[in-house]
Amino acid sequence: MRPRPTASALSRRTFGKTLLGMSVPLILPARLWAANGPNSRVRVGQIGCGRIARDHDMPGVLKSGLADIVAVCDVDANRAADAKKHLEQLYRDINGPMPPVSVHADYREILERDDIDAVVISTPDHWHAEPALAAILAGKDVYLQKPFTMTIAEGIVLRDAVARTKRILQVGSQQRSWAQFRQASELIRSGRIGQVKRVEIGLPIDPTAPDDPVQLVPTGLNYGKWVGPAEFAYYTEQRVHPRVGYTRPGWLRNESFCLGMITGWGSHHYDTMHWALDLEASGPSRVEGTADFPTNKIWNVHGAYDVQLTYPGDIGVHVSDKHPNGLKFFGDAGWIWVTRDGQATASDPKSAQTLPPLAASDPRLLDPKGLKVELPRSDSHHKNWLQSVRSRKQPLAPAHIAHRSSSACIVSWIAMKLQRPLTWDVKTERFVNDDAANALLSRKERAPFGVSRAAQS
Repeated sequence: MRPRPTASALSRRTFGKTLLGMSVPLILPARLWAANGPNSRVRVGQIGCGRIARDHDMPGVLKSGLADIVAVCDVDANRAADAKKHLEQLYRDINGPMPPVSVHADYREILERDDIDAVVISTPDHWHAEPALAAILAGKDVYLQKPFTMTIAEGIVLRDAVARTKRILQVGSQQRSWAQFRQASELIRSGRIGQVKRVEIGLPIDPTAPDDPVQLVPTGLNYGKWVGPAEFAYYTEQRVHPRVGYTRPGWLRNESFCLGMITGWGSHHYDTMHWALDLEASGPSRVEGTADFPTNKIWNVHGAYDVQLTYPGDIGVHVSDKHPNGLKFFGDAGWIWVTRDGQATASDPKSAQTLPPLAASDPRLLDPKGLKVELPRSDSHHKNWLQSVRSRKQPLAPAHIAHRSSSACIVSWIAMKLQRPLTWDVKTERFVNDDAANALLSRKERAPFGVSRAAQS
């Protein structure tokens, strides 16, 4: 897509009437309707330039053949500059001409550009909701790394904004684009193992470590903006990301920025479970959990854990780090197991497996012939998103589905924190008669950041 003159450049103030406290754009991106021919290319801005962006999101967008990345943004100036160099190599790898790429420290500069159609958001979890909402309200389509949001309150706001504005939002639940997860879901939804009775989900855990002392903020890192809506705490590399290189960052192990593996990999496996059980618009009615939480202030996400959930149809779901990493569905006619056959990035945790990526109690259960249900096929999650940007049809992991998967993970985390049984109302998206549990559905947002302020800008 070519740069276009800005008839009325979208800014943080070009919003019209307010509905339920949410601004709605006056200007819809007509460029996507007028210029979205079969040979057009989507112009993408990359927000967040860390490990996942470099190893997964930027390569995925470019390899689709449908888009160009024309802007990169990170609050760490070194990472932003490095991202542009990384793009140069990625374009060389695909033998494609590289367009001019601008470098930014503030994501809002990308949203104000009328020549950018969509953004990929690969930020830490606590920085998912605000830029995603701001992008939606600025008329951009969004690819958002999982989990959908850090809190259920954020998720409701973002989901509803997507529905009202009719933007295309795909969440990085890429297991939907992996053949074995689709095949398992088709088999289960076709009744191959009969009535599903229970599901076992295994997730890895991240280790803890003693707190590191205060360090000087590195040159080029806007640490205050990196902390964003979370509660401010002193800088140390252990809390943020490596100063050099792109190994697994420390923020994944701090509850101010991430809830741990229950939402990290949980977002993937819960989403697959909802897909396979045809419960994408639903969730648990009851949840009970326990977990070990370190007393450390920095690497303080959960360790070993055990969660029991009850789903419609009286399906019992057991989530534990003691299970192998993957999902096992038990029906009255047998079981089906599914897991990954690779990793999104080299630094993802590994888990010993005793079964192949797709297995069953009887190999005949995996026969693809005679399926009653066939689900959408995709060989690339980023390509699926970009195809949806052009067609305006829903992608494989849209906002309303991603919110339900994320909610189930967060509800599990709340049960782990409170360590007692909870009753969850899927319709009202609140716990029944439980003020302490409901208090954990949202978080205080540090000014001037957060979705509540983004909604009013």
